[in-house]
Parts: sequence; C-alpha cells; structure tokens
Amino acid sequence: MDSQDNKRKWKNRDFTSSLEFAITGIFTSIKEERNMRKHALSALVAMLAGLVFRISATEWLFLLLSITLVIAFEIMNSAIENVVDLASNYHFSMLAKNAKDMAAGAVLVVSGFALVTGSIIFVPKFWALVFG
Repeated sequence: MDSQDNKRKWKNRDFTSSLEFAITGIFTSIKEERNMRKHALSALVAMLAGLVFRISATEWLFLLLSITLVIAFEIMNSAIENVVDLASNYHFSMLAKNAKDMAAGAVLVVSGFALVTGSIIFVPKFWALVFG
C-alpha cells in the first residue's frame, strides 16, 4: 500500500464519517477520563440549578458557554496528553511534562472562568432563597 492509499484510509470520506469520529471522541473521553466524568456531572448539576432558579436567557448563554469551554478544553487536554505519551514513549521528558502541564493549566483557567460565572449567576439566587 503506498502512502497515498494510506492517507485515503484515514481521511474522513464525508460529513457523516467526520461526525461519527467526533462523537466517538466525545464518548471515549467520557468513558476513559475521570475528570471528564466530573465535569459532565458538574455541568448537569449547573443546568438543573439553572432550571430550578429559572435563570434568564443571558445567564443561560454564559452558563452554557462556561460548560462548553470546560468540556472542550478537557477533551483537548486529554488528546494532548495522549499524543505526548505516544511521542515520548512514556519516557520522562521535560518538554513532554511542560506540554501536559500547560494543557492542564488551560483547563484550570477555563474552569476558573466557569466557577466565577456560576458564582455570579447562582450565589445571589441562593442567597435570596436562604436569607430572603
């Protein structure tokens, strides 16, 4: 098999194939990554809180943006970790460590954004419910 045939083998043939690969990637990250399951559970709790507190459309937009960013960054972090492990043959490399640490740092940054966003949306509502 020449390299041109090999390229075609892995190339997405159509939109449906591309979509199937992407969905498989999402399910793989949920199945194999502990932190992704935690993020998914947190997202579910946040959305249920949004329904309970009847948040506004603007608040929903920020809540969904936060959830989407955290999940997307966690998927990218996991992908980067897998590629770095593959490329480094599981041997220690300072460059590999730096790449993995930076990817994890990106998840931390967007998680901080999500925490602040959730606090701005839900703390006043919870406060009014408890002390109002």
